[in-house]
Amino acid sequence: MDSAKLILTEPVSPPTQLERLDKSKLNSATDEKKKQIAKDFESVLLNKLFDQMSKSVGNWGFDKDGASEQVQGIFWLYLARDIANNGGMGLWKDIYKSLTGSDQTNTAGKSLDGKI
Repeated sequence: MDSAKLILTEPVSPPTQLERLDKSKLNSATDEKKKQIAKDFESVLLNKLFDQMSKSVGNWGFDKDGASEQVQGIFWLYLARDIANNGGMGLWKDIYKSLTGSDQTNTAGKSLDGKI
């Protein structure tokens, strides 16, 4: 990738407040897309958790150069993504329910990920 494309040339817009978000885009998303959004959020949360955990472990015997730190970061990122996509902590289910607006309990006996 060309590093010139990474340079900001315009001012960064301030973040949008949650009250002003366009909810029509969220309402038009499919259930699978909403599930993936929830899993992606849990993946980011797990990645931050793993990052803090790895800092508390101490020296693992790896070199501390830039390349090894980048490889370790990629490892934690993909580990978090895989864990979130395969069930994770279950937080994605609560996020999905809040996205769909359904606070009803699942009386059919089947969980959101298709597992019992």
